[in-house]
Amino acid sequence: MMANKLRHHFSETEWKITIVEKERDHYYQPGFLFIPFGYYKKEDIVKPIRKFFPKEIDFLSEEAERISGEENKVILKNGQTIDYDILIIATGTRIVPDDTPGLKGELWHKKVFDFYTIEGDEALAGFFKTWEGGNLVINIADFPIKCPVAPLEFAFFADDYFTKKGIRDKVNISYVTPLSGAFTKPKASEMLGSLLGRKGINMVPDFFLGEVDNSGSKIKDFGGQEIPFDCLVTIPLHSGDPVIAKSGLGDEFGFVKADKNTLQSTVYTNIFVIGDAGNYPASKAGSVAHFQAEILEKNILDFVNNKPLSQSYDGHSNCFIETGYGKGILIDFNYETEPLPGTFPYPLVGGPMKLLKESRLNHLGKLGFKWVYWNILLPGRKLPISAHMSMSGKRTD
Repeated sequence: MMANKLRHHFSETEWKITIVEKERDHYYQPGFLFIPFGYYKKEDIVKPIRKFFPKEIDFLSEEAERISGEENKVILKNGQTIDYDILIIATGTRIVPDDTPGLKGELWHKKVFDFYTIEGDEALAGFFKTWEGGNLVINIADFPIKCPVAPLEFAFFADDYFTKKGIRDKVNISYVTPLSGAFTKPKASEMLGSLLGRKGINMVPDFFLGEVDNSGSKIKDFGGQEIPFDCLVTIPLHSGDPVIAKSGLGDEFGFVKADKNTLQSTVYTNIFVIGDAGNYPASKAGSVAHFQAEILEKNILDFVNNKPLSQSYDGHSNCFIETGYGKGILIDFNYETEPLPGTFPYPLVGGPMKLLKESRLNHLGKLGFKWVYWNILLPGRKLPISAHMSMSGKRTD
């Protein structure tokens, strides 16, 4: 997104854009949710990453070893060094199941699965095809995680999937979370928690995963509580890319320390951070990166022209939450305002989307977003939605 946005400003100047990217494939990550239930296959959510980079930029298919902020250099694993005047870090986040004792034990991808990687996704899809029921435990090890609502969506989809398969009465679904409720914000937590209850999904709050007992097929929290499973769907601990810690740019989780409003590194003024890589108190979700890109585009131009950074990101995030049976919920919030009921994005014409309310249109919106992602967002085109959250159409009662 940033390369596609900035190339329009730098195409006739002395500036040059270089991208360092270790991956060859790019995944539409919201699609990971659909694979275990047979709605998508791998080929439906992956494209060659080079396809989305502008032809006029320099592209290096390499991995970064370290960033030297003092020298304004990126050192690659092949020994090559890249000089920069401005650096944008977009290294994202990754799961680290090895950090939890027993999680990657003998049951890994046999009875214990993640759905945050394509490997875990495909293994879980194969398992579900022949599974005849038992205790399905969905467990979040701890926060922050990518797409905080995805585990809830998985629980709702599981209810739908096993009902249609005719074995829902044989599947006991438990949603096990370190939070005290279903979500981090009160109104959304109450609504989503109620929905879990109506679907017969048992929520276990305040559970901080300590270890996975492979021989006993159970998870244990630090307080000694134990929950048995026949299938464990884990959302493991997350951390930033290892290059961040090696470069002295990160916090204790390996996320880049940056200003939550300007998106500028708090260590080096010529380093900016977008998306999951930053230690922002915002959701690690795709919409956050999309809204940040608009802020960052203008702030980088200000920086280039030696002007004060004029744009401030307000934490705006929104996402569709699949609830099963062809319905979904939409939430829209920022740093200061929790998800509220109402309409989105055009209240004067009735939305048409409903906030904090199940609807068929919200489900269709989620499905349609895949096309928007590939064809509008990655190429750097603008959506007709403000990067800043609007209170228009929202109800505070």
